[in-house]
Amino acid sequence: MNDPIVMAGPCSVECEEQILATARALAKIPEVKLLRGGIWKPRTRPDAFEGRGEEGLKWLLEAKKETGLPIATEVATPEHVELALKYEVDALWIGARTVVNPFSVQQLADTLKGMDLPVFIKNPVSPDLNLWVGAFERFRKAGVAPLAAIHRGFSYYKESPYRNFPMWEIAIELKRVLDVPVLTDISHICGCRELLRDTAQKSIDLAFDGLMVECHHDPDHALTDASQQISPEMLKELLVSLRPRSSQAAANDQVLAALRSEIDDIDAELLQLLARRMNVSSQIGAYKKEKGLTVVQMDRWKQILANHLQTGEELGLSKELINKVFEAIHLASIQRQS
Repeated sequence: MNDPIVMAGPCSVECEEQILATARALAKIPEVKLLRGGIWKPRTRPDAFEGRGEEGLKWLLEAKKETGLPIATEVATPEHVELALKYEVDALWIGARTVVNPFSVQQLADTLKGMDLPVFIKNPVSPDLNLWVGAFERFRKAGVAPLAAIHRGFSYYKESPYRNFPMWEIAIELKRVLDVPVLTDISHICGCRELLRDTAQKSIDLAFDGLMVECHHDPDHALTDASQQISPEMLKELLVSLRPRSSQAAANDQVLAALRSEIDDIDAELLQLLARRMNVSSQIGAYKKEKGLTVVQMDRWKQILANHLQTGEELGLSKELINKVFEAIHLASIQRQS
């Protein structure tokens, strides 16, 4: 990698021993520029572990003093900001759940008004570029600098191998519109260790500016998000394995890569839709069998194809493409129903 910004550390600061052991190991990795640690955890269910609060900040500060690593944490309220500053936190990030609420973003911007403190803004949970841009605009109007983005993926209502679907094109568009550094939170995108390396490489290929990675000295026993955390040793191996890209080559490829990423997303949706269609075909086949109806009903098929050809023409699609696609789908449906 070519001098990336790597922000690494545990999802949650759990105890003094945990954060110190993790920080000591991370301090030996040159690429790690910031030690991250969650102090307040916005959990979905109220009985889940929600962080150590102020006590965790004391341990985070201790790790900073011992290792020399600057420290960063997530804040969601003005009170969080005040406590973070009290314990010499060097950088803050605004979480995805906070960014969805402009009132909360404005409160944080007002609290940090005029401060020279790095603030990283994660994308909102939903794939809403304007909401993400709006958060930056609020902090810029408050005179907060410097600002950077964290791409952590988006909630996706369909089945996906990712915890949060990357939708790389949205992060690329933010970078184009605002010209801010973008870090990729590979941990929250992937949700599991197996996908981390390929996702990190994708980030490098797209010329993003670094990575946020959740690291824990004993990840299997982490109190939060254990499946997506890795040890500092695993992080070191991951970073070594990544293929560097020259900045010029990456810049030239970025537009093409964004378009290809969008095609990948669309193809994934097409596969989900095809699976749903075949499932409905199976249900129709079972019903026809029960009622003694023929599998193929040519009049209906001819009408369906005629409708699709007309719609396809209106959308600028060739008749040849429509015929090939829907004849293949029709044949597969017949096989399902037979």
